[in-house]
Order: sequence, then C-alpha cells, then structure tokens
Amino acid sequence: MKQHLLLLATLALFTWSCGNANGGDQGLKNVADMSEEELIAHAKEIHDRVITLDTHDDINVDNFTAEKNYSQDLETQVNLPKMETGGLDVAWFIVYTGQGDLTPDGYAAAAKNAMDKFTAIHRLCEEIAPERIELALNSDDVARIIASGKKVAMIGVENAYPMGEDISLVKKYHELGARYMSLAHNGHSQFADSNTGEAENDYLHDGLSELGKEVIKEMNKWGIMVDISHPSAGAIEDMLELSKAPIIASHSSARAISDHSRNLTDEQLLKVKENGGVVQAVALGTYVNREKSEARNEKIREINERLAGEMGFELLGRREVMQMEEADREAYMEKYRALQEQAKPIVAAEVDPVAPPVDVADFIDHIDYMVKLIGVNHVGISSDFDGGGGIKGWEDASETFNVTLELVRRGYSEEEIGKIWSGNLLRVLDEVQAIASEIQKEEGAM
Repeated sequence: MKQHLLLLATLALFTWSCGNANGGDQGLKNVADMSEEELIAHAKEIHDRVITLDTHDDINVDNFTAEKNYSQDLETQVNLPKMETGGLDVAWFIVYTGQGDLTPDGYAAAAKNAMDKFTAIHRLCEEIAPERIELALNSDDVARIIASGKKVAMIGVENAYPMGEDISLVKKYHELGARYMSLAHNGHSQFADSNTGEAENDYLHDGLSELGKEVIKEMNKWGIMVDISHPSAGAIEDMLELSKAPIIASHSSARAISDHSRNLTDEQLLKVKENGGVVQAVALGTYVNREKSEARNEKIREINERLAGEMGFELLGRREVMQMEEADREAYMEKYRALQEQAKPIVAAEVDPVAPPVDVADFIDHIDYMVKLIGVNHVGISSDFDGGGGIKGWEDASETFNVTLELVRRGYSEEEIGKIWSGNLLRVLDEVQAIASEIQKEEGAM
C-alpha cells in the first residue's frame, strides 16, 4: 500500500517526508552525493509510494469497445498496460468537444459527442475492466481504489459547449462523474471567450457571458472545479472573481518560460495562489519551450512534407484536425501515424543532432519556476496525452517514472513530490466539494 493513503483518507493529503527541498533525508545520504544507480533506486521508492495523478488525458470512444479498449496496450499514450508499467495511478479522462456553431444543431451534435465520451469512460470502469480500474468521485475514492490495487479514472470536461443553453446540465455532468470543467476551448463558446481570441484581439463576450457567470455559480453549487486552461485572460479574471471555491488550470504552464496564450502569466499565477487553487503544468512541447519546439517542428515539417508528397497525403494544421468529425479525425491520424513511423529514422539522423526535442528537464523547469513564484502547494502535473502532449522522456504513461526521477534529481522531497503529483489537486477537490455542500445546505438543494 502506498504509505500516505491513510493520511489522504483523513484529508491530510501528505506523503511521508523524505527530507527537505534541498534534497536528501535527514540522517541518510544526500541526493547530491548519490551515484546514478542509488538515485534511481531512491526515486523508484518514492514513485511507488506517492500517488501519481495526471489531470488531462484525451480519449477516442473507438478505443472503448469490447474488441478494442484500454485493457490492451493500444497505440494510445494512455491505457491500462502503460499506466501499470509507468506507475501512473490516476488518469483524468477528458470529455472533450471541439467548438462548433452556437446554434441548436451545433449544440445537439456537441451534446451527443459529450454523452458518448461519458458513456465510454463508464463502460471501461464498469464493464470492460472493473477489476483493474474504477471511477473516483472524491479523494477518499482515490485512496480506497489505489489501496485495492486498481488504477483510478476521473473525469474532466474540456469545453462546456455541449450544454447548449441548459445550465441544469451542470448537475447532470456532476452526476455522471465530472469533477472539473472548462467553459471554452479553441474558439469562443456561449459561456466564455477563448484564449484563441488573443492573436487578433477578437472576442465575443469580453470575458464570461451572463450565461457563463451562471454556470460558475452552478459549478460551485455542485462541486465541479472551475478549469481556466483554455478561456481568455478576461474570462479567467471573471472566473477568479466569481468563484466561491478554488479553481484549477488543468493543463497550463508558465508563460514567462514559454510565451503561449495557453500558458499563465506571473500575474495570473499569483492570483491562482491567492485563490487557493492549483496549476497543473502541462507536458506539451510548444507550451513547455516554444522556441525549442518550433525550431524542431520546422525541420520535422520539411521531412513530413517530403514524405507526404511521396504518399499522396495532404497534411493539415492542428486546428483543422481538431475540428474534424471524430471518425474523420481518427482516419487522418492513422495515416499521419504511418507517416511518422517512416519519418523516425530520418528525424533521428537529420534533426536530433541540430534541434533536440523538448524533454522532461524542460518540463520540470516550469514546475521549478512556478514553485518558486507561488509555492509548492499550488503546482501539479498533467500530460495532455492523446491530445497533443508528450515530450522526450515522458512520451506516454509508461514513462511516468521519469518525471519523478527528475523531481528527485532537482532536490524535491518526497512530501513535496506527493503534493505536486496529486496532493494539491486533491486538496482543491476536497475544498470545492466542501464549499458545494455548504451552498447546497444554504439553498436547500436536493
């Protein structure tokens, strides 16, 4: 059993301390004095004891059928075999919907997409592999499920667009297991402006719409964490002002290190700290190191275009791909993955020596930066696997240990690593749920 489960169950959410932030245990060899073999062994012990939690893993419903599912080691970056190999305990599976038209037809199509994904996640936990993974609704569930030897699934909603204009669906989503939700994605929704408006200063609501403000109240009431990762700066400001509960950024990093509109400025990070929330640093190349990622991507793009021409395959931009219908997107991605396989040896020979990939060390630079700015109690980890995420050293869930290893190498104690991996996020969830209970009591909600 992981050593800090009992403390987690009593809401302390700490792990056994392995020393101080400068590295090493009192009375034991300092991390800086360990050989590489000793350091790896020490990190593995910590990795086995702490609860590792990734707040953002996208899904495709085609991978949740009786014939093809996460009990198998699919090509997906996350599945049960990869979680088991890498020691990833908790995966937040995402009910993602791309932004479409703000019309009845658009809302109807989005609603179907969302319900299909909710259903898929429940199918995995209740029908496909109930002996290996279970859905958690709170931190106590997380502790209990891990103690039983299973992996943990949790649910986040990326883009509230599928709710249409029916905010009573906040309660329904909560009943289906959603424990965080963002109000926009790439494109302005009926509830909030998106960060994508920043490029041309083009916004629909100048923050949250009036309907969006009502949704924040409903999320507070039913215990769904408010996610600020995709909305615009104005919408984030409104959320921080309106929410009675701590908020999260489910997959965002520090803009001071990588200047991308999906990352948070120092001012925003400090406001999240003041709010009591948590920012889950994200392992997506451009968000981690934009300059390094773009330099590499440009060289890889040249190779891909050359191969695509030979294959008769038209390459599309990320936004075009994400806006496709799911079946069309998967068909495109199947061809794209085949192209990538052909490109691998060429990239290794021609690109790696001159434009190395963004890696785990670059990712932990964001954690270091945010810990120094807002404190270790407000920083967490996410991958954005199967949605664009993955970096050298943490390319899928099977490599999760490498993140812990780098944290140990930087001198973080076991207590701090436990907080960063899961304690901070679960603490916020507990606080959000406690506040929801109080609101429901005050309003006599059923």
